[in-house]
Formats: sequence, C-alpha cells, structure tokens
Amino acid sequence: MDFTLLSSPLQGFTDFRFRNAQNKLFGGIDTFYSPYIRLNGKLSIKASYERDLLPENNTELEVIPQVITNDADEFIFVAKYIKELGYNELNWNLGCPYPMVTKSGMGSGLISNTERINHILQRAHSETDILVSMKMRLGYENTQEIIDVLPILDQYPLKNIAIHARLGKQLYNGGVHLDAFQNCIDHTKHKLYYNGDITSVTKFQEMQERFPSIDHWMIGRALIADPFLPSMIKNNTTNYPDNKLEVFKEFHDTLYEIYSESLSGQTHILLKMYHLWEYFSTTFSNPHKVLKLIKKAKTFKNYDAAITEIFKQG
Repeated sequence: MDFTLLSSPLQGFTDFRFRNAQNKLFGGIDTFYSPYIRLNGKLSIKASYERDLLPENNTELEVIPQVITNDADEFIFVAKYIKELGYNELNWNLGCPYPMVTKSGMGSGLISNTERINHILQRAHSETDILVSMKMRLGYENTQEIIDVLPILDQYPLKNIAIHARLGKQLYNGGVHLDAFQNCIDHTKHKLYYNGDITSVTKFQEMQERFPSIDHWMIGRALIADPFLPSMIKNNTTNYPDNKLEVFKEFHDTLYEIYSESLSGQTHILLKMYHLWEYFSTTFSNPHKVLKLIKKAKTFKNYDAAITEIFKQG
C-alpha cells in the first residue's frame, strides 16, 4: 500500500534549517509542516516566522504553514499572509499540549470549545479561499472531546485532520490511545492522518496493520531523535547504513554551523545544540553519558572536544 510520511512540527526544532538538512542528508519525508505562527493579538508576522516560510528557504521541500489561534481575525490574517507567499493550505493547530498554550484556550485547550471552533471555521471558509487542514489531539481532558467536535468539522471541506493519539494533559507522557483513534475513524467523513509514537520501523508496521485505512503518517519527535527513520520506513528496512555515524556527524555539523551563523552568543548557540542533543543522544550506545558531556560543555572549545569524543566512542 502506498503511503505518505509527514513531519509533525516541533516548536523550536523543525525550522527551515533543520528541514533542509534532514531532507538533504536523509530524505524520506514527503511533506513538512512548519512550526506554528502565533500572533498573540497583534496582526503582524514576526521576522522569524517569515524567514521560516519564505519560498527561497524551502526550495527543495513541500511545506505546509501552521497557525495556532483561537481568534477568527488572526486566522484570516495568517491565511491571507501565507497566500501572498504562494501557499494554498493552512494547518490549524489544535494539538499543542503545553500549559502556556492550553491555559490561553489554544492548541488542545480549544478542542472542547465547539462553538469557537465552528465560528472560526465558518469565517475562514466564507472570507478566504484557503484550504484548511487540522492538527489535533484526542481532547485535552478526555477522548469524548474530539468525538463531540467531529460533527462540526464534518460541515466543512477540510483537507484532512491529523490526530496525535494522546490527550493534551498527557503532554508526551503515557501511551497513545489507539482505540480512541479508531473511534475517530468511525465518527468522521474526513480523511484522518495518524500521529503518535512512530519511533521505529517495527512500530510503524504495527500501526499500519492496526489501521489499514490510514495512508498518511506523521513523525514528530522521532524525526529529531532518528533522522534516518523516514527513509528506513520507506525502504522497509531495519538496517542503518554502514556509515551511520559519518552521516549523523555531517548532519550535526551542518546544524551546528548554520545555528552558529544565525544565533548570537556562545550561550545561546550551545543551549540550542543541547536541546537538539536531548534527542540526538538516543542514537548513541550511552545516551546519558553523551548528554552529560554536552551539558558540561560551556564553551565552543569544550563543546568541540565533547563532540569529538562522542563520535569516536559511537
């Protein structure tokens, strides 16, 4: 069965620099979603969002912009903005689980507000010609929340609904709720994409078997932890290439270089790399030791020495 692999966005990680490096060195992702645009009540686009979406920064990639909002004016503003950049689809984030987002009634904190969702979709479809897709959790508190909103979503010509099969309040803890995801399949006419815990080729195959009607699969955190994964899924192999560490080192070096150029100050750059290593470390035989080495490196010189040691030990 043919299937499509998509990169689920991760704020602070999967910007255009990361996407281009992953695509060039590993491949396997058909479509990338950009990290969300958040306006915070001001109808203006931050320079960092603009850079992330500029067509010249995404020449080799298929990218779908994403917005996080609970306000129809903001949604329409972003829809018109991305149309000017040449994009035809806007993904609406009702999935983000972080408390600073959900407490503002956005992300997965909005799923239970069926009236607000209906209002925004109604205005988006009557005042713009943007194609709308959704990224959701199963709910914030319980899985009934998404079941209650699906009949409303069925009234609109959405491109698809991508569902991360967890609750918002779980953050990324605990398992995915596969029965609840099946319940969504049974209660909507819309095309669903699956997201959540696709962390290995074996796991992907298990999910494929569990949900034979699904042909679009989203990979989130696992893309950072294991950028080889999408191409391994596509090639139906559990074997890493012989030069795995060399390719991974090139990936690391590419990101280190571009973030050194685009961020200012040693502390800022090393913090950025540390957050990446929270995921990267799982590639190595002793993740805890690897992360400890990175954490201790407070200067570029010490960081470079740590990197040499890490890749030597493998």
